[in-house]
Amino acid sequence: MADFTEVRARYESIRADQEAFYRELHENPELSHQETRTADEVARRLTAWGYDVTTGIGGTGVVGVRANGEGPTVLMRADMDALPVREATGVAYASTVVVTDAAGQSVPVMHACGHDVHVACLLGAARLLAESTGAWRGTVIALFQPAEEAGDGARGMVDDGLRDRIPQPDVALAQHVLAMRAGEVATRSGPVFSAADSIRVRVFGRGGHGSMPQNTVDPVVLASTIVVRLQTVVSREIAPTEPAVLTVGSIHAGSKSNIIPDDAVLEINTRSYSDATRRRLHEAIERVVRAECAASGAPREPAFEVYDSFPSTSNDPDATARVADAFAAWFGDRAGELPLQTASEDFSDIPRAWGVPYAYWGIGGVDAATWDTAVASGTVHADIPGNHSPLFLPVVQPTLQTGTEALLAAAGAWLAPPA
Repeated sequence: MADFTEVRARYESIRADQEAFYRELHENPELSHQETRTADEVARRLTAWGYDVTTGIGGTGVVGVRANGEGPTVLMRADMDALPVREATGVAYASTVVVTDAAGQSVPVMHACGHDVHVACLLGAARLLAESTGAWRGTVIALFQPAEEAGDGARGMVDDGLRDRIPQPDVALAQHVLAMRAGEVATRSGPVFSAADSIRVRVFGRGGHGSMPQNTVDPVVLASTIVVRLQTVVSREIAPTEPAVLTVGSIHAGSKSNIIPDDAVLEINTRSYSDATRRRLHEAIERVVRAECAASGAPREPAFEVYDSFPSTSNDPDATARVADAFAAWFGDRAGELPLQTASEDFSDIPRAWGVPYAYWGIGGVDAATWDTAVASGTVHADIPGNHSPLFLPVVQPTLQTGTEALLAAAGAWLAPPA
């Protein structure tokens, strides 16, 4: 284990540059698979700090490798993409960016999930490690991933030969800024972020005049019965001790009140923490949809399309224990346990490509006084904007310092001390 006491003391020397770059990132967000400017800025900095840099992995992915003698290899990952959200924070560095998305639509863009924090923190840790090579031995891999929000960025890097282009890590580490008290860190052994799948279902009816429903098969009614029936899947088919979510988030059908349409489209989202529950949810959705179509006399079989799939994130117990011990030593009572998260994340596709252990944790981004007031009044969920909100804005400090130090503390739990 490396002793990063002196490395920690150097943080003040990078604070101003890190904060300025974070604000620049926040003001210039880029959608999934469009992170060219961010990738260029990351690569330029890593190169200046002596990293062996590879760009364009999986499209816009960037990896910096810094070898520093014999010792373990530690991979640290940050995601770079932003969301199609119009920012409403009102800060001086708020995004006003509007771009054309992959579907050709003009959309606003915002770092509404804190990936700008992740990039700034990993760059900060990478810089401090590069400037303090006398404090550790081993190899550091700083990986900047595109398209986490699309769910295919990590897999895209793996499919583009990531395993053959960088050293195999002994452990992979990652973090996420969350609606928690700024300055705090929290991790969790085992399942921590859910697997997620979006399923598009098209059901077919027979259209006609709204005044003559007897001549039709109404797909609006059919879709409605499917929605109602699906509400029983989690409550009656999944054990109460097994977390699961099934949401019908969208229904599209018809064009006019007196026209019964030919079809309806439902978009369904599932969240689960085990492969068995994931399969059961999908099987139940298909069974219910097919049964309701048969009961309605649908003239065609329904069509199913699975998209935007995210793997589950399940922390390795030994790696997590090692990180938790490092956090306890570094942060004291600011280190705790992360509650189970129903959000999803594709980071685990990277360590799974090598079959190596990983640990993923959360850092707080909410101003301490704001958080404490909301907790005292019991209004956290009402008053604290969460990730993906147009009002989501981590307080700059101590968020950036905490995220930088968390990466250093975790990496230091593996990197070897000086010879």
